[in-house]
Amino acid sequence: MNRAFVKENDLEYADVPERPQSEHPNYVTPTGLAQLQDEAAQLEEERLRLSPLKEDPIVRQQMAVIERDLRYVQGRLERVIPVNPAEQQQDVILFGAIVEVEDEEGATHVFEIVGEDEADIHNNKVSWVSPLARALIGQKVGDSVIWKRPAGDLALEVTDIRYHHS
Repeated sequence: MNRAFVKENDLEYADVPERPQSEHPNYVTPTGLAQLQDEAAQLEEERLRLSPLKEDPIVRQQMAVIERDLRYVQGRLERVIPVNPAEQQQDVILFGAIVEVEDEEGATHVFEIVGEDEADIHNNKVSWVSPLARALIGQKVGDSVIWKRPAGDLALEVTDIRYHHS
């Protein structure tokens, strides 16, 4: 709806739905934990910055979104299960692994298996609950897996496994 047709008082009561928490355990790498902590700090800083202006209905709406996001991040932080990749078994793919695979055409791909909040496919970081990670977890160098994708299944061979060392 165009804001020109919204009464000023309607903005005060705009519904901001909660962000659902995942049903999966919240495993995090040290980087993922730092990202969640940074996000919580930034949201808290923004909330404090806007607080003196909360009488403005537009600011009140912005604060409702920030507070919702802060509740979500705090919930994620309350449920974190830190995993240090350096302490994982080094010859098998587990949470925190950096995995190199070769596909059917001989192309090489590298993926890092991370927590749900840290996942970023543009940086080749895949959530441990994704179909790709689920296919890879437990495998060793030389093993082949089938990655079930919407675009069609793809056979992958594991060519290298490594972990960040802290």
